[in-house]
Amino acid sequence: MSAKHAMHLDGVAALAERYDVFLLDQFGVLHDGQQPYPGAVEALSALKRAGKTVALISNSGKRTEPNERRLLKLGFEAGSWDHFVSSGEVAWRIFTDMVREGTLRSGTRCLLISRDGDRSAIEGLPLVLTEGVDDAELVLIAASEGDRYGLDHYRGLLGPAAARQVPCFCTNPDRIMLTGVGQRFGAGEIADLYEQLGGSVTRIGKPYPAIYEAALVLAGNPDRGDVVCVGDSVEHDIAGGQAAGVATALVLSGILAHSGDLAGLFDRLDAHPDYTLDAFLWR
Repeated sequence: MSAKHAMHLDGVAALAERYDVFLLDQFGVLHDGQQPYPGAVEALSALKRAGKTVALISNSGKRTEPNERRLLKLGFEAGSWDHFVSSGEVAWRIFTDMVREGTLRSGTRCLLISRDGDRSAIEGLPLVLTEGVDDAELVLIAASEGDRYGLDHYRGLLGPAAARQVPCFCTNPDRIMLTGVGQRFGAGEIADLYEQLGGSVTRIGKPYPAIYEAALVLAGNPDRGDVVCVGDSVEHDIAGGQAAGVATALVLSGILAHSGDLAGLFDRLDAHPDYTLDAFLWR
């Protein structure tokens, strides 16, 4: 469906009439990181009451458990989603498999880029955290502190590792993040910087296939025609859902709030949503 034919819907109830399985983004759709959007808590609970399968699918470098804990703390109702798939969880499972297969050595020294000292991305993995860029054997970019630091901070931190071609994984490909002080650069932007500095990056999360495959397996491998992916990023949610072969709905409450030329953005990214919603409201 082309951009000019994206159908505008009043609320999530209209989507629930059409689809049985919902792959929902969290940041920019359900909440802004500080508080839920008006009506989002009720809309999520209403989806479950309508008998829908709800999988939250997030470019969060944190694992499932801390993400779910935050949703409950923000006021979302326990049981209002069936599954939570974060890029951090998918990455953790990939690393676990790599250790078991012997492609990731136990004791590998890892430079972890995260927020607020969060280490959930590597807890339980046989990696050794290092602060030193000169002895790092693996770089893991799980989050950005772009609300505290500029890109120059990360340039200085990562330059030596990139120059040595240390392998890097980015478990949050979002280039923009919502913070208490407005939009700032996300972990995806730091990954881009690592490549500019001469390193190579493996990205895990939306719009890349592994996170959708994990979510659809948990949802019971439904017919793709029964599934809709709802998010606020054309680059991640719409492009990713489109590539996964499911319908897509763009919510205009997050990073695209107050944006102008949406049709131009759709064309530039070659990602065209089937539906648009002003906000994640039931109605």
